[in-house]
Amino acid sequence: MSKALLTAVLGLALGWQPTPARLGVGASEFHLVLSRPSVKAGVVEIELQNDGQDPHDLRVRRVGGTHTFSIPLTDPGKHRSISIRVRRGRYRLWCSVADHASLGMQAFLRVR
Repeated sequence: MSKALLTAVLGLALGWQPTPARLGVGASEFHLVLSRPSVKAGVVEIELQNDGQDPHDLRVRRVGGTHTFSIPLTDPGKHRSISIRVRRGRYRLWCSVADHASLGMQAFLRVR
């Protein structure tokens, strides 16, 4: 048995979970800036940092998917995060407050 396979088997037996990928999302009027353009499939922790002057939220949905993940309304200068499981594909992220998305508060994330 290879060392990598043995490590994986032992990790699973002991309940070890891989460290989730992290994605920072900076929000301001009227932009979303991702800390990286892509992440690996699996668990990802998404942190919304509101650097703007208005409250913002964050919605995340796989392109072609039906389930939307949400970070609730976040006040200026504050941050909130969620951990979600993502699979390969392209994900749209947007602020759902009023017309913020149409004004440019949207971005795309590639999951590989």
